[in-house]
Amino acid sequence: MNIEDYRNYCLSKKAVTEHFPFDNDTLVFKICNKMFALASLKQWENGDAFINLKCDPEYAQELRAEYDSIKPGYHMHKQQWNSVYVQKGELTQQLIKELIDHSYEMVVKGLSKKLRESLN
Repeated sequence: MNIEDYRNYCLSKKAVTEHFPFDNDTLVFKICNKMFALASLKQWENGDAFINLKCDPEYAQELRAEYDSIKPGYHMHKQQWNSVYVQKGELTQQLIKELIDHSYEMVVKGLSKKLRESLN
């Protein structure tokens, strides 16, 4: 997966917006003003691309045990976020998309009922 595939996939989800809230390097995708995916553009350019994605804590532990390319979230809450290294060749594009989907769904699930209903 390259940076454009990642960006386009995130933006294809309903009500997603993109931001640079921290600096000019960290691209953040949000749903209803809540982050679900973020990545450093410099890391992508340097060939060490990873995406921070929200994850169910138990599932996060399973993923980290199974894949060397999935680590506790860099600069994030380690139980609820994973850093998914996309260019190491271990993870399929399909799995990366599934992890993005899971992150999006985790954030949507945490929204108020009114906000969730507004997405439909």
